[in-house]
Amino acid sequence: MSETKGSETLGFQTEVRQLLHLMIHSLYSNKEIFLRELISNASDAADKLRFEALASPDLIKDDSDLKIRVEYDAKKKLLSVVDNGIGMSRDELIDNLGTIAKSGTSEFLQKMTGDSKKDSQLIGQFGVGFYSAFVVADKVEVDSRRAGLDQEQAVHWESDGQGEFTVGKSDYAERGTRVTLHLKKAEKEFAEAVRLESLIRKYSDHIGFPVELADATKADEKPHAVNSATALWTRSRTEVSDDEYREFYRYLSHDFTDPLAWSHNKVEGKREYTSLLYIPASAPFDLWNRETPRGLKLYVQRVFIMDQADQFLPLYLRFVKGVIDANDLPLNVSRELLQKDARLTSLQSALTKRVLDMIGKLSKDDDGKKYQTFWNEFGQVMKEGVIEDTANKDKLAGLLRFATSSSDGQLQDQSLADYVSRAADKYDKIYYVIADSYATAKSSPHLERLAAKGIEVILLYDRIDPWVMDALIEFDGRKFEDISRGNLELPESAAEEGKKIDPEAHKALVEKIAKELEDKVETVSVSQRLVSSPACLVANEQDLTPQLRRMLEASGQSLPPSKPTLEVNIEHPLVLRLEAEKDAVRFTALSHILLDHALLAEGGQLEDPADYVKRINQLILDLQPGVAAE
Repeated sequence: MSETKGSETLGFQTEVRQLLHLMIHSLYSNKEIFLRELISNASDAADKLRFEALASPDLIKDDSDLKIRVEYDAKKKLLSVVDNGIGMSRDELIDNLGTIAKSGTSEFLQKMTGDSKKDSQLIGQFGVGFYSAFVVADKVEVDSRRAGLDQEQAVHWESDGQGEFTVGKSDYAERGTRVTLHLKKAEKEFAEAVRLESLIRKYSDHIGFPVELADATKADEKPHAVNSATALWTRSRTEVSDDEYREFYRYLSHDFTDPLAWSHNKVEGKREYTSLLYIPASAPFDLWNRETPRGLKLYVQRVFIMDQADQFLPLYLRFVKGVIDANDLPLNVSRELLQKDARLTSLQSALTKRVLDMIGKLSKDDDGKKYQTFWNEFGQVMKEGVIEDTANKDKLAGLLRFATSSSDGQLQDQSLADYVSRAADKYDKIYYVIADSYATAKSSPHLERLAAKGIEVILLYDRIDPWVMDALIEFDGRKFEDISRGNLELPESAAEEGKKIDPEAHKALVEKIAKELEDKVETVSVSQRLVSSPACLVANEQDLTPQLRRMLEASGQSLPPSKPTLEVNIEHPLVLRLEAEKDAVRFTALSHILLDHALLAEGGQLEDPADYVKRINQLILDLQPGVAAE
């Protein structure tokens, strides 16, 4: 750090330096959006001043006409974005422009791929629009005076984006902020009136403040407003084009891609409010950080209140972007935080229903292609809703998508309604199996008898699935049935009458195996569900599923001991050999191998892999006459 004549030179935070380098290279193909980002920042500054002025009217009394001005000087290749909003103090300028005080920065940088198209989308999600100025400028200057501070406290910031920035005093007399770009030689088009007017109309027409365009070399020429200066959500739906809705989404979210869907709605009567809600096409990089601030942009009677009001939608809908403008909401003394009351609860219920209806409609549009995109991005957070939102559980169940034993590949594209329609009157339950992966679920021994009967099974392998199925009891009058539980009941056809295996006929065998494995299994029984596998493990009705138990244990939780039931396929050659085995040592070895194979088939881990290997080696050697194990 160096200091000269009231100014000091500071280094950018490491993450900012990395981000600047990535941004300059990733956004080059879409560089014109820098103007949208700077005007968006100016609009936010005006919104914040208007909000603070509610409590401190003196902040705005000398200049209440809030606006944004874009100035250009073609000869000098200069472009400035000027606002008379809240402004920044010295500390705020350093914090806002020298560091990224945002959780998930490291995760964001790790997700950068080097693919400029993908990386530009990530950058947009991260919302660091100011730095996009360096895509077109080789130097950026910022002059700012915060509302309520004297002119002597105005501050100047400048940088070439290479690693350092300088902060010092400024003679800037106005309230607000001026951002000045020294354009690169190749970017002189951004100092031309026609080009700038086109960009303002394209990207910022919906900004709720006038955006004026002015030639800096013509001081006598009055600036003219380019945009309509009407907040988009206040207009009638019939007056807003799809392109305008899409552009407002980009402004709101900093995303560079189009949203999948949106819903614009005005409610009148007892609860008067306007909402404009969007479903993004891709998940934000920090979707799984449930602590990340997120929510809707809140206005009360057109006055901006907060950026991330999270009280209006449940956490599982945290990916939704949008604006709510209410006529009356309970604010606390600071007019910043919402107080919990019936009005807020009613609004949350209504907005949640609107989002779910929008998602439901999406599932019926475009032959389901858009919905498949949505499910791939947000399916697992929607499953959180089944657990957390009991009031909407039935509606959410209808929006879930799964892979099934009849699916071609692991694509989760089957709804419960699809499943029920195929089951028709052939069977009256919804059968499912939970595993650690799609491959394990698809090849689970528990599927064998059901496959032989033509019964479709839902394959579950997401980490959240055990909790989801605990929450789901039935759908469309049909109960869910876990086929890995010991009490499985399957419909019987007339051809199968009398084909059942009599467990009593093999009582001596199962008792003998049970004694060998008494430390590892609760009991051994003759299976009615296996066809080609020799054995499988089944959980007792009140036990945790093996997958859930493994997850909880891996997270450090201490669980009471539990032993599964081992079911054996009495018609399998390995079990027949076991039944005929007279050698006690080999019987013990084969019994343990039977259990180990059943455990491996469900994705479990062996307690003693070395012991298993010894048994297999001995079994192989026993098959070769004259060869003895050492």
